[in-house]
Amino acid sequence: MIRYARLYLYFLRFSFSRAMEFRVDFFFRIFMDSLFYAVSLAFFWVIYKHSPFMGGWNFDQALVFAAGVFLNDALHMTLFSNNLWWFPVFVNKGDLDYYLVRPVSSLFFLSLRDFAANSFINLLIAVTILVWALTRYPEPLGVERVTLYCGLLLLGVFLGYVLNFLFLVPVFWMHNASGLRETYFGLGQLSGRPDGIFTGWVRRLLTSLLPFALIISFPTRALFDAEVGSVVLQMLAVTGGLFGVLLLLWRFGLRAYASASS
Repeated sequence: MIRYARLYLYFLRFSFSRAMEFRVDFFFRIFMDSLFYAVSLAFFWVIYKHSPFMGGWNFDQALVFAAGVFLNDALHMTLFSNNLWWFPVFVNKGDLDYYLVRPVSSLFFLSLRDFAANSFINLLIAVTILVWALTRYPEPLGVERVTLYCGLLLLGVFLGYVLNFLFLVPVFWMHNASGLRETYFGLGQLSGRPDGIFTGWVRRLLTSLLPFALIISFPTRALFDAEVGSVVLQMLAVTGGLFGVLLLLWRFGLRAYASASS
């Protein structure tokens, strides 16, 4: 564990030093994400100008949900996005060999080696918006509920990473990831909408087999709903189950992988 921590600190130092070499991109990313936050908040503001509730939540609860969306997106962009974007390229060019020969978990190295320092400031902005949304909430939330909410938000980030990787693993056999990416990004938009707006089989699908509705909606429900046990258990069960599927597919994929030396 100490070795992995030291390795990740090296990733951080390298990523920040590289980001400072491309300062235009660094500040442009801050501007683009800030614009995204502003447009998203305006979207919820317009919706609630015409209706007092959406998906069972009032405006104050929707602000907390929106802040959770921002934090989830910022964490995913900072920690995982760049790494997963290059994964299909590494598979098709045989460059995955570089990661497989390292004396650490290839999945760890591949998933976390590139820390997006140019998204780190946006992560701080997202945290600030979340703190503001929680502190302005008109009713007391309690330390235990807020702690549980934050923990489930982090679990949701991990679930989003697992889902993203699951959509890319078939590249071992398909060799073309463009359709896989588009499908993931299309479905991923659903995580930015309260799960209460979905009903019937669509809701069951989005909270089980394709659990995009769990990523942010369920942590928010754990903060506001009276009954949280089922919410926590479902998130843990679905995330653990899908991570197990990812590990299994990763092993099968490596067997099918045609390395540069083969």
